[in-house]
Amino acid sequence: MRLKGLKIGFCITGSFCTFDKVLIQLQRMVDEGAEVFPIFSYAVASTDTRFTTAADFREKVESITGRKVIADIAGAEPIGPKKLLDVVVIAPCTGNTLAKLANGITDTPVIMAAKAHLRNQRPVVIAISTNDALGNNAKNLGQIMNVKNIYLVPFYQDDPVNKPNSLIADMDKIIDTVLFALEGKQIQPVLIEKKE
Repeated sequence: MRLKGLKIGFCITGSFCTFDKVLIQLQRMVDEGAEVFPIFSYAVASTDTRFTTAADFREKVESITGRKVIADIAGAEPIGPKKLLDVVVIAPCTGNTLAKLANGITDTPVIMAAKAHLRNQRPVVIAISTNDALGNNAKNLGQIMNVKNIYLVPFYQDDPVNKPNSLIADMDKIIDTVLFALEGKQIQPVLIEKKE
């Protein structure tokens, strides 16, 4: 029960192909004793894809966490002033969300949750999943890596031949990254070999 008593905001953005891995991590957090507060980006809350429908995914997340999803900015804003959470996790974190976070654009529930939480000098853990992390978003990734109270889940190139700019976090390392972040430390190494 490594997470017993912790309140974790778990933000999910639109890297839909990683949702099955994210559900596993949500269940692990609950099993480890955390209270998990789910937060969806607008895309996750409203988009049906070949991987799942928005309604089915919401139902699964709410069933695992036992909490209603926060899916609007007004719902996420009190996280800061009320100091509701110990840590915020963004997993998966798309390139779009990464760019907004790096450049101070607060126009989704996920970014509002992170911004509100950071104002209290509390940790935000990012598990990137984007096809342009080593392309147009490389500057944003570099910038985020140097921001106080932001910690990265170790990541790797998921398909260097066919998608040379793509990076994905090792979702199995989210809990370990959270535990390090709560001590003010970045888990190492951040850049890891591809998982098989």
